[in-house]
Amino acid sequence: MLHFHIITLFPESIKPYLTSSILGRAMEDKKIKISFYDPKKFAVGKHKRVDQRPYGGGPGMVLEPNAVLRASESALKKALGKRQKAKGKIQNQKPETIFFSTDGAQFDEAMAKKLARKKNILLITGRYEGVDARVPKILKAKAVSVGPYVLTGGELPAATVIDAVARFVPGVLGKAESLERSRVSSPEVYTRPEVLVWKGKKYRVPKVLLSGHQAKINEWKQKLRK
Repeated sequence: MLHFHIITLFPESIKPYLTSSILGRAMEDKKIKISFYDPKKFAVGKHKRVDQRPYGGGPGMVLEPNAVLRASESALKKALGKRQKAKGKIQNQKPETIFFSTDGAQFDEAMAKKLARKKNILLITGRYEGVDARVPKILKAKAVSVGPYVLTGGELPAATVIDAVARFVPGVLGKAESLERSRVSSPEVYTRPEVLVWKGKKYRVPKVLLSGHQAKINEWKQKLRK
């Protein structure tokens, strides 16, 4: 089972998505597990603040390191406490730690496949102006970006990574869906009716898809992908 550990101030922002549909079923079937760790619960001091003004000035607030590190430590202890048996020997697999950053390595399908072979993945999500830079250094986290744009938080990138990685965990996708992964995919898909009439115009399914000739259908799909 692949266990995702998410450090986030706002677990409620992505929990509904992660617990529904295919991912929700995967959790029920114990193919994957998702745990949330809120830094606010690990904050110290009278006011238990998790954000502070940045040194050197600048707009916004920065997530202070102590709360995030304590939350991460809790997640790592849970991950490392679960020993995996392999070939009769007991092994501990170090969790993969990911820190979302706009200048990080571009997340892609190849990275998703590699991550799917892990047992534990720690995802650190930022908010406001970001997380104190010492956090990823201390945790030796890999900086990852899901695209050339800036979001208000790391929760959506975390959900994106979980969704993409979970697809490659054996048993997460159904039999028909798993088979579809091995076929030639297409950016265009069609279903019934064969002829769609919309506002007086007719829109037909490409004839090749009705031919039953799989080689020609695959050739048509390949051309669309170029």
